Amino acid sequence: MITRSGKSTRYVDSDVLIIGGGMAGCGAAYEARYWGKKLKIVLVEKANIERSGAVAMGLSAINLFLGLKWNENKPEDFVKYARNDLMGVIREDLLYDIARHVDSTVHLFEEWGLPIIKDESTGHYKREGRWQVLIHGESFKPIVAEAAQKSATEIYNRVMITHLLMDRDHPNRIAGAAGFSVRDGTFYVFRAKAAIVASGGATHIFRPRSVGEGAGRTWYSPWSNGSAYALLIKAGAEMTQMENRLVVTRFKDGYGPVGAWFLALKAVAKNAYGEEYERKYVEEQRKLYGNYVDSKPFPTCLRNDSMLREVKAGKGPILMHTEEVLNTEEKEKEGWEDFLDMTVSQSIVWASQNIDPKDRPAELQASEPYVMGSHATCAGAWVSGPEDLSPKEYFWGYNRMTTIEGLFGAGDTVGASAHKFSSGSFTEGRIAAKAAVKYIQDHSDFAPHLDDQYIKELKGEVFRPLETYEIYKNVIVRGSVSPAYLYPNQGVLRLEKIMDEYCGGWGQFYTTNSVLLNRGIELLGMLREDLPKLAAENLHQLQRAWELDHRVWTAEAVIRHTLYREETRWPGYYYRSDFPALDDKNWHVFVNSRYDPYKGSWSLNKKSMINLVE
Repeated sequence: MITRSGKSTRYVDSDVLIIGGGMAGCGAAYEARYWGKKLKIVLVEKANIERSGAVAMGLSAINLFLGLKWNENKPEDFVKYARNDLMGVIREDLLYDIARHVDSTVHLFEEWGLPIIKDESTGHYKREGRWQVLIHGESFKPIVAEAAQKSATEIYNRVMITHLLMDRDHPNRIAGAAGFSVRDGTFYVFRAKAAIVASGGATHIFRPRSVGEGAGRTWYSPWSNGSAYALLIKAGAEMTQMENRLVVTRFKDGYGPVGAWFLALKAVAKNAYGEEYERKYVEEQRKLYGNYVDSKPFPTCLRNDSMLREVKAGKGPILMHTEEVLNTEEKEKEGWEDFLDMTVSQSIVWASQNIDPKDRPAELQASEPYVMGSHATCAGAWVSGPEDLSPKEYFWGYNRMTTIEGLFGAGDTVGASAHKFSSGSFTEGRIAAKAAVKYIQDHSDFAPHLDDQYIKELKGEVFRPLETYEIYKNVIVRGSVSPAYLYPNQGVLRLEKIMDEYCGGWGQFYTTNSVLLNRGIELLGMLREDLPKLAAENLHQLQRAWELDHRVWTAEAVIRHTLYREETRWPGYYYRSDFPALDDKNWHVFVNSRYDPYKGSWSLNKKSMINLVE
């Protein structure tokens, strides 16, 4: 039995502490070493850095590459594209900053051994769409992880960070983080002069489409539990755009990607009766959502909206006509390789359902909502931008620093900067690390001090679910039902039900209103009251318990933000039935929030949206 006092506490000192070993964390480790050659760089990863994060299974394309040296695109082009896709609300300083640096990141990937497919006629990288380049990317993450492993002083795999730690003498200054080893139960206390949170966004806060034995088959990483947000929220950092969840259209059941089929193979999606529908509802959409319907390309959320309108009209299922484009051996190979590089499970689903895409179309479906900051959405922390680009409202000393001193973010952690994807997240990790090193150099006299009594109490809190199980494991009504405790998975199912039914999940056609949202907050409060009764049979279940805790914090931010923004800004992601229209007059702004850890209360406000690109 591992009790709260039965395992050792290990202190680890660092200069730069990186939390999360996905693309952003790897980028941070690589760049921190470049600028801080003598610094101690410690990276902590919940899984194993070689196969962790959203790129764990691989990718068939890098979704952000400008082609600056070939004059294919300019940073301004990318900012305008992302702004239009996010219905006008984006931190242009952050996006421009990534766009001007991202190509160097992609060239590094190629230098490290990533096979990037070339266009034989030009010698340039072969495009899938305007911003995407094709790769053979099944081993994308191991290649990138190797660079981080060579850069970091120490890497701690299988250690879950549960809390950020503030300095004893400076309440708004980061001093480190705490967590535990999922392998041996060691309680880790990491002291740091600066920290970079590069954790993942959140799945399984909304009820997934795939249930039962298929519950692990989601589009975004099923093990991403919102640590990128919960860690910061609990510490008192200011957050932004947490209402901007993402719904993706994917092949049904396997969540297989559709990008290559649309962009490279030029497949067309139609309703059950063979009718194209994407632009069918433009005039109705214009009345509600304004001239955003004229943006090119058509915004992602509006494409979802068109599909959902067709399904509501009884014209589903929506079908991708793969059989119309797989007319050569080369195209058939390209279509299958798209899955084999990144979503093998879709191939298995098709095989199990007797679907040969060469002979018949395949169903598309809108996913459950995800909360993230790196794809076509931008939930996350409110951070400082670059000094040479950012207006004074967006700059407070160090690039990508949150409102907590010395605490930086990258990837899913950073809000209001969508369409980063793998290359942009790695790039943002590099940007954050360079600034963190500068912060350390500018505060060379700082040494983190922790409250020893708080650490002792925190250790007890972290391991409490193990002790709860040991005390009450024989108090069972039947099976796994106990009046004394709650298993993590039971809590997850309860959370998913609340969010699906009250915050606009797929079960409600992504629709909610103020009455539903307020009731959802009330029910989340009841769930939160039960979290101290979580029980864990082993260290794996202890990890699941703390993943649930982080999911609940993330979910509460999502529901409070959704309630505060009284409009429907991203139709197709979610709808406010009591405010069905987009309202640029009152809501062309960022919605920001802060949880006060001392008072236990939330506050929300508007922040101005400032255009930097014409």
